[in-house]
Amino acid sequence: MKILNCFQKTLISVESHEFVMLKISLRLSFIFLSVSSGLILPFSSILAESGTYDWPQWLGSNRDAIWREDGILDSFPIDGPDLRWRTPLGSGYSGPSVSDGRVFVMDRLASKSNPALAKLLHDGQPPRNINFVRKLLPGKERLVCLNEADGKILWHHEWDCPYTTVAAYAIGPRATPTIDGDRVYTLGAEGNLFAIQTKNGKVIWSHDFKKKHDLKIPEWGTASHPLVHGDILICIVGGSGSTCVAYDKRTGRELWRALSASQPGYCPPVVRRISGFDQLLIWHSDALESLNPKTGDVYWSVPIKPTYAMAIGQPVVEGNRIYVMGYNRISGCVEVSKEGTAAKLLWKGSTRRGIPGVHNTAFIQNGLVYACGPGGRYGCIRLSDGESLWSTFAPTEGNRRATWANVFTVRNGNRFFLANDYGELIIANLSATGYKELSRAKLIEPTHQVAGRTLVWSHPAFANRSVYLRNDREIRCYSLAKPND
Repeated sequence: MKILNCFQKTLISVESHEFVMLKISLRLSFIFLSVSSGLILPFSSILAESGTYDWPQWLGSNRDAIWREDGILDSFPIDGPDLRWRTPLGSGYSGPSVSDGRVFVMDRLASKSNPALAKLLHDGQPPRNINFVRKLLPGKERLVCLNEADGKILWHHEWDCPYTTVAAYAIGPRATPTIDGDRVYTLGAEGNLFAIQTKNGKVIWSHDFKKKHDLKIPEWGTASHPLVHGDILICIVGGSGSTCVAYDKRTGRELWRALSASQPGYCPPVVRRISGFDQLLIWHSDALESLNPKTGDVYWSVPIKPTYAMAIGQPVVEGNRIYVMGYNRISGCVEVSKEGTAAKLLWKGSTRRGIPGVHNTAFIQNGLVYACGPGGRYGCIRLSDGESLWSTFAPTEGNRRATWANVFTVRNGNRFFLANDYGELIIANLSATGYKELSRAKLIEPTHQVAGRTLVWSHPAFANRSVYLRNDREIRCYSLAKPND
């Protein structure tokens, strides 16, 4: 691999003017095709070395869970893939992002005080259900920048951040860093938003949502990954009239605010081209709504209310249809009008229709939806009517349900990489006819205790023909390149 890279660099240094112009022409053609098809790919991804791409934000360059690299192995070696490096890390759910030879990830450094003795944050008797018990837990949050080549920590930025969220899940930051050029944007679990220089960790600007927007932190923390759209940074915040807020990404100046949901939820914002123009999709506690990303004006709204405001999985789009899913068997398909300014609920999920996944984002391909549902049941439905085509526990427990079991879905070429919460990575074929497992490897140990299970709930990143994944103790990088490639 190293020899090949050196050979490629040598060719680049001596290639002719005509060949350079041909490469530029091909890349411009790719950019045109990307824009015309509705994809919004950042230049840092488009202009990467041939065949390799960065993973600069949640779900990759276009927030679509597609890993666009070639030269990836077809199956894992018997002893597993090669471990490139591993680096100690604090706890957290935040997934890593990869850009320009650097890896960014957030973590939490808890204080040494006994959590059992922490102050309860309830006026009266606390809830009996530990999933709703809030405590004041001292600690710090960090953004950590590592060298992609060897995992060495280049710099970190930390801030005091006592947690007021539900104590059982006060593990660390939820949101994945968003990288845009020479800046990285981070959102902590207590509503601390930072714009930071990627080179040295210097803070350019910051906002505290609790102070700026009088935000009451949701039970499970602020979790929506920040979104860059052009010169705008879009965040899910909360509060009256400020469920969604847009900032000038360069200065942090507020540009617009919109919506007044009863709770902001945990779902990340996403921009998709629907009916011929960009629509900002926001799914919160009360509805799925579409906004003009430049102004915040609402195009349409469809009431879909997840239990406990647990709108988590990102809405996924194919054509003019949008699929959402959430806790307590909430799922459905929304159809947008040809004009793009109206929408209706095409069908609503039930015990026999839809996949009500909680902690993962569904994947749509050719009119089929793939996702992990309750208890770890992974399945496939038709987008047109929600009809179930098949389901299996194979990617999770194998033959039975498991509380809060989860699988993340990423496509690479014509097959899929599935990351389950046991720290396993699975290569599989998914189609209308069923699930076919090709290979499986254990890559990292689960460390977080939930409902009697030990698991890992952090979404991995895929870049440089490698996978980057973390638990509450470390971050690891494995090579997934084909042998001799």
